[in-house]
Amino acid sequence: MRRLISSGSSFEAVAGYSRAVVDGDWVWLSGTTGMNYAKGTIADDVAEQTHQTFRNIDRALAAAGSSLADVVRVFLIITKQEYFKVVAPIMGQYFGGIRPASTGIVTELVDPRIKVEIEVTAKRRV
Repeated sequence: MRRLISSGSSFEAVAGYSRAVVDGDWVWLSGTTGMNYAKGTIADDVAEQTHQTFRNIDRALAAAGSSLADVVRVFLIITKQEYFKVVAPIMGQYFGGIRPASTGIVTELVDPRIKVEIEVTAKRRV
């Protein structure tokens, strides 16, 4: 059964997407940023953005019946190559024990304040 999960962001309705889609045993999480949805703010620091991104991912995965420990695929986007030195060890903190498949790319993002975006696929543990 397909289930849609929202972060509460108004942009989801504008752009026609869901924070996450649960279908059977799988969770596909849209690209997630370090936006603090409760405050409507985003830190300037790339490390803090990355940690907030993981908090947002963790919250969405929990709503889907999954967790960071269940992630099997990661897609990392950063806006500057030098951010990788900061972001990679943080990713290691969260994923070092589970070692999911991963891809990274450097490109611009839709909001110039955003420095990191992470998309994941996870298995549901029901």
